[in-house]
Amino acid sequence: MKTQNIFYKRIKCLSMQQSLSINQLEKELGYPRNSLHSYKENREPSAQRLIEISLFFKVSPFYLLGIEDIDSRPKNLESAFERLSEKQKKKLAELIFRWIESKI
Repeated sequence: MKTQNIFYKRIKCLSMQQSLSINQLEKELGYPRNSLHSYKENREPSAQRLIEISLFFKVSPFYLLGIEDIDSRPKNLESAFERLSEKQKKKLAELIFRWIESKI
């Protein structure tokens, strides 16, 4: 059995952290269905695709390729908020609003 490519492992992990399946990620990026599955076994991404995915997740291309072990995502709350999608920001705002209402 072949081992999974580090690139595929990292995009799968990042997708799961955002509650996205690989197929949902493909749809978000406008890629054909199952196009990311080709990276599962030792196929490397094109430079364009590497940059698109790193921008989507806001991580370094070097992290996605396994050259860096630490992702470059923000470590403070404000920069973390800025990197959320609009959908995620709305969900966070709803959660905060409900929390505030429960405290009043």
